[in-house]
Amino acid sequence: MRKIVINKSVEEFCVSHKAFVRLRELGQREALQESDRGAYWPDAAAPKEPSLNRCGRLIPRDDEKLVRVVEELLAEANGHCAELRIVAIPDEVQWEIRKTDGVEHVSEVHRTWD
Repeated sequence: MRKIVINKSVEEFCVSHKAFVRLRELGQREALQESDRGAYWPDAAAPKEPSLNRCGRLIPRDDEKLVRVVEELLAEANGHCAELRIVAIPDEVQWEIRKTDGVEHVSEVHRTWD
């Protein structure tokens, strides 16, 4: 089974600063390339601070380190107004993340022609 992180909130996908720091500790590539704004304002990096809790938008949703951090931190992994969940799908499924009324879900990719 493959695990994928989705956002069940109508807001943008993002992880908390705490999750972002953990991803950097684990060596997650995209997190290492992203600036750590919380390092400049550590006292302001509280869980509810919007400007510092919108991290990790470019991390692939099936990244093993992202899944691990969401499993470890649970709700503390949620970025500003995010509600992260892990969905498990069969390995062989070609998938994509879609939104319905702003809430994400995983769909199987189907062929289409114009």
